[in-house]
Amino acid sequence: MKRVNRGVTKRTYILNFALCAMLCATAATAAGQSETLARIGWLASGSPTGVAPLSGAFRRGLRELGYIEGKDITIEYRYAEGKLDRLPELAAEIVHLKVDVIVVANDQAIRALQQATATIPIVMVADDPLGLGFVASLAHPGGNSTGLSFMSTDLAGKRLELLKETIPKISRVAVLRASGPAQEQQVKEIQMAVPPLGMQAQFVQIQNQNDFENGFTTITKNRPGALLVLRTSLFRTYAGRIKDFAAKSQLPTMYDDRVFVEAGGLMSYGTNTLDVYKRAATYVDKILKGTKPADLPVQQPMKFEFVVNLKTAQQIGLTLPPNVLARADRVIR
Repeated sequence: MKRVNRGVTKRTYILNFALCAMLCATAATAAGQSETLARIGWLASGSPTGVAPLSGAFRRGLRELGYIEGKDITIEYRYAEGKLDRLPELAAEIVHLKVDVIVVANDQAIRALQQATATIPIVMVADDPLGLGFVASLAHPGGNSTGLSFMSTDLAGKRLELLKETIPKISRVAVLRASGPAQEQQVKEIQMAVPPLGMQAQFVQIQNQNDFENGFTTITKNRPGALLVLRTSLFRTYAGRIKDFAAKSQLPTMYDDRVFVEAGGLMSYGTNTLDVYKRAATYVDKILKGTKPADLPVQQPMKFEFVVNLKTAQQIGLTLPPNVLARADRVIR
């Protein structure tokens, strides 16, 4: 008869039990993490490379609030790659994922997302959320959307003043504009600002990407002393085309965003875009902790910056006055 070593059997049983307990604990921990892992949606009209600085600023804001990707949160990214007709499809796709909150910029992307869901909280980064009808009011947004606005009064007038200081003899400025309530407000500000500065504004309207070439031709024929580009998601999407035209025409150009200047534009004055995207993380944090979007007022810009590109100025043969350089928050050399 075969003799059984009871000591070995007992040790094997204990080891198997311990291993089973450890596996069960690990599985329970993983299950607990998957249940508490918050899912954030990110819908962008541009490409991953193009919006990388913006998404990076947003993630930095989350990290400063204590969130760790893969542990506390996961982010589902969707990019239209400049193909704006894809936005409704991507909006529906990200809603289908049943994320906890969605971060979105670009007017068309916001509209597509609002049409796709009336329940999932939306944190938008918008030009003029009230004027475009995205919220009922800035103080009490209502519905499932809130966020941050780039708009502030008299920014367009301030940009004109800086252009005048840069080019004192300037008398005519071309203004590249799109359509919509936010654009109309900026146009009114410019119309009020140019007479005291001894300037005339020539507005060139761009409705879509097919209008750029005709618009550029009109600007060239009018021979303005400078170009002012108004803030709109359309112009940010096609920033490269505008910048290339300005460089080819050796036309001093004022933008609303430092991104243009970092890419080779001459100067910009406006909202600190990276700061806005970083602050979007605070809205996501509050929503994940239970605050309803309708109870979070839309936040207005808090920081403005003046950025100039000295290298670009040299390339177009423009000498920037010392007082203008002294006022710049950042000089790219």
